[in-house]
Amino acid sequence: MDRPSQLIECAEFALRRLRGERDFAQLFTLIVESRDHLRPWMPWADGHDEQSTRELLARSEAKWESGELYNYAVETDGRLVGMCQAYRAEPRGLRLGYWLHPAAVGRGIATRATAALAGELFALPDVDYLEIAHDLANAPSRAVPRRLGFTELRREQAPGPAAPSGCGIDAIWRLNRPATGGKFPGGPAGGTNSACSTAST
Repeated sequence: MDRPSQLIECAEFALRRLRGERDFAQLFTLIVESRDHLRPWMPWADGHDEQSTRELLARSEAKWESGELYNYAVETDGRLVGMCQAYRAEPRGLRLGYWLHPAAVGRGIATRATAALAGELFALPDVDYLEIAHDLANAPSRAVPRRLGFTELRREQAPGPAAPSGCGIDAIWRLNRPATGGKFPGGPAGGTNSACSTAST
């Protein structure tokens, strides 16, 4: 089974596959420092502890190998500033997620990181479409699929537990595989992330 590149380098940041226990200290610190920022939209943030971080890293390792989940750290100057992920929603589709440390917000990193990951995923033969889901009340998350050309497909009841600041309804956005060669213009080949490149691993 084909896999996305483990390292996607962009001008200002890089996406790299989480490295198990080697990333424990940085990832745990990132989540702790981001907790107040994440809490309104991510119910898991409040209860997250050291064991949760270790379980996340172990799950990331196992599910990368199975093709169910691709978890990336967003890194700038050797420091983790967020996460970007893709997980298998349906046999031919992946769902994307992203979040950043509050100090990294407002610089376009979430949009460009998501674009870079989308371009990498559309290079895989078993990916026909990508989706992004967010609570309708989460305006910053809504901006990412809009900027990248996703189309709002439907709205549905959000799975529990509810986010403290959420309305309980998720917007589902979809982007189909580009018709020309499977290349996404917002990804490493050009467009939003023309300064991004992948490294063989």
